[in-house]
Amino acid sequence: METETLQSELPSEWQQGQLLEIAIADLSNNGDGVGRWEGRVVFVPDTVPGDRVRVRLMRVKPQYAYGKLQEVLEASEHRVRPGCIVADKCGGCQWQHVDYNFQLQAKRNLIIQDLERIGGFADIPIDSVLAISAPLGYRNKTTYPLMRSATGQVQAGYYQKGSHQLINLNQCPIQDDRFNPFLAQIKQDIQERGWGIYDEAKHRGKLRHLSLRVGRRTGEVLMTLVTKEGNLIGLEEQAQTWMTKYPELVGICLNLNPDRTNAIFGAETQCIIGQGYLTEEFAGLKFQIQPNTFFQVNTEQAEGLLKAIESELNLQGHEVLVDAYCGIGTMTLPLAKFLKAAIALEVQPEAVEQAQVNAALNGITNVTFQVGTVEALLPQLEVHPDIVLLDPPRKGCDPSVIATLLSILPDRIVYVSCNSSTLARDLKLLSQSYRITRVRPADFFPQTPHVECAAFLERV
Repeated sequence: METETLQSELPSEWQQGQLLEIAIADLSNNGDGVGRWEGRVVFVPDTVPGDRVRVRLMRVKPQYAYGKLQEVLEASEHRVRPGCIVADKCGGCQWQHVDYNFQLQAKRNLIIQDLERIGGFADIPIDSVLAISAPLGYRNKTTYPLMRSATGQVQAGYYQKGSHQLINLNQCPIQDDRFNPFLAQIKQDIQERGWGIYDEAKHRGKLRHLSLRVGRRTGEVLMTLVTKEGNLIGLEEQAQTWMTKYPELVGICLNLNPDRTNAIFGAETQCIIGQGYLTEEFAGLKFQIQPNTFFQVNTEQAEGLLKAIESELNLQGHEVLVDAYCGIGTMTLPLAKFLKAAIALEVQPEAVEQAQVNAALNGITNVTFQVGTVEALLPQLEVHPDIVLLDPPRKGCDPSVIATLLSILPDRIVYVSCNSSTLARDLKLLSQSYRITRVRPADFFPQTPHVECAAFLERV
């Protein structure tokens, strides 16, 4: 039997394949546990601060390495049993083994570290993270890649951590449990129909993804098949069968994505049966949501953060607000009732069309929508906004957007972000003319290290 080298016998120059015993002291911003050995850092997935673990080094650099957990020698008080039987394999979650209250503390600490390290800020008032009452079953949308097993069976699930190996699922505990009746049956029906499954390496085959959305308040479910080619024989017949079998289904769509790309959805979507959208109730309004519409995956927490924004702004009815990156008006429209006027900017024409439909659906007439990039539209505004609401993608704001804000100088800025590192970068630039009055984090993504937050700024 091979004798494995333990830490006490290791040379000071570490190398791939070695075993170390280390204590985990922190969590990185991608969710890995962080430990140290002889002054060097070791990142270890599936660990918790307070764990003492045996780790095999997998990728080694002079001052840090990535390790694979071999054994938990002494479990942290914050370690819990995951709620999913494939949590140690599936790449959909990173923190199912972490006690939920400790997840909240860790997320707040990650925001603090980014604001201090990247932004250079100290003593900023950062609230505790807005918790969710049920940290499982919260996602209102799921998109599963499809694949065939070695024996030819249709599979759907998420990729194994750090690989393109699919973990086949019939249910997922972080998704809304109303999705559970669908997955196994749909895979079986696809199998029986003989529809081709897309092969990413060869760029052949047809079906690429299965997407499901649910209205958390309405219970309406929208199904979308994403395919490289549109000619699925018997699709209309099968769609009718699904609509009959699942009365909560309001529509079945087909999205065409012929490109060799990592993007899930293509540009063209057609409704096969029913309607091409579901209706959701959000912040007292009705929203129509299409298959590839951006809408926060955690409906309840998005409402909670919106209420925090409403409370902090304390709008009096005379303010003009610009909502940059407005999407389908998820924040603009609920805030509009407290405003004199709102101007909403969005680069995607389809999202603006939906936003206008949603405004009309709710009788909201004081919002003007403009199509284009924030970089181009913001400097051209003919009104001086009292407030600018920013909700950019993970990469943060383009430097020209920050420059424009420092030129037009609205009285207040609300910066909503899902990436505290790019938030800290942009806040540092804005701090020459603004002070941060408050940061309000909200847990949109339990069981992962991701966290949403709103930073409130006032002109100095």
